[in-house]
Amino acid sequence: MNEQKRDHGKAEAILIAIAGANQVRPKTEKEKELADREKLLPVWRKWHREQLEQALAGMHRDIMHRLMAELKDLRSARELIDFITAQDWPAVDADTRMVALHEINRAITAVRERVSPKEPINDALPGQPLTVFQMIREIITKVSLPPQEKANSGVMPG
Repeated sequence: MNEQKRDHGKAEAILIAIAGANQVRPKTEKEKELADREKLLPVWRKWHREQLEQALAGMHRDIMHRLMAELKDLRSARELIDFITAQDWPAVDADTRMVALHEINRAITAVRERVSPKEPINDALPGQPLTVFQMIREIITKVSLPPQEKANSGVMPG
């Protein structure tokens, strides 16, 4: 009988240990943050996919389709800059330009990861020559305001 109690006690201790191991322990702040990011990343990617779909179906679909074709077969930084320079970016709405910049950034980063996995992003520091992405961002985002917006911008003519 004593031996049965001892075996029963061991079995009980094992069950308690197993149950304790299976309990969810409180998460640290870092673990909570990582879990939140894991949930948000698919949502963020879906949103960008939807934005791209809208741009490809929107008013400036021609430029976006040409851009996506250029990015699909990206080989040369010079060719990409020439393509970007040849487009009429001031005629393209701001949302479409931002989608274009996001897709360009993704493509350049993918090329950089293949070439140098340790440096997928490498923006120039002040005083250094601009990177390809930085040059393209300047081209795409540098649009002059229409006359009505200039008048309402609060900037005093010099």
